[in-house]
Amino acid sequence: MDSKKTCIINLGGSLIAPNEININFLKEFKELILKHVKENDKRFVFITGGGRTARKYSQAASDISDDVTDEDKDWLGIHATRLNAHLIRTIFRDYAHPRINTNPHDLEDFFQCDKPIMLAAGWRPGFSTDYDTVLLARYLNIKKIVNLSNIDYVYDKDPNKFPDAQKIEEMSWERFQEINTDEWSPGLNAPFDPIAAEYAKREDLEVVTLNGENLENLDAYLYKRKFEGTLIKND
Repeated sequence: MDSKKTCIINLGGSLIAPNEININFLKEFKELILKHVKENDKRFVFITGGGRTARKYSQAASDISDDVTDEDKDWLGIHATRLNAHLIRTIFRDYAHPRINTNPHDLEDFFQCDKPIMLAAGWRPGFSTDYDTVLLARYLNIKKIVNLSNIDYVYDKDPNKFPDAQKIEEMSWERFQEINTDEWSPGLNAPFDPIAAEYAKREDLEVVTLNGENLENLDAYLYKRKFEGTLIKND
């Protein structure tokens, strides 16, 4: 695998299935990715989140049973990420590695793969797909991660609650950790989870957070043009 030509993308479940499966988005996403595969010889690793699908299953379990544990909720979320990964692998069938990675420590066949697209999903309880993404980036020697979600930027506080929230275009990992929650919990809805952020900081990785619904913006980033989003890196 040529790490210089490989882009690792954390693909939020909120983009794949915000309520129903987002067919229009996935059609346009497929077209964009294949353009870069064919024209620029790019390779991609996608790690899919569970999004609302995971939260719906977790909530349903809690509504029905009083003894649902965090581990139970995690496993529901993990399987939601794997379902989403199977969907993405299927729509890229001719270009994608046939196996979905569910253990970021086991990448032997990824290194031997001649397909330009590879899929990964949730690993085990206690670890988010953000953390899995950081591990994959480390083992695949990729220094930049694209975090696609449904927000345009990281803000200094929740813009849904505070009208005066300010967007941040570039920030250090220290600053990100100051404004982000410091605990991981199943279904956490944050730009990048705190455990993964600490690991990314230690590994000197860069993470760019983009609104995946704006595919023209993703296209600009992949072409190394000016883009809208938040870049997080060490000072």
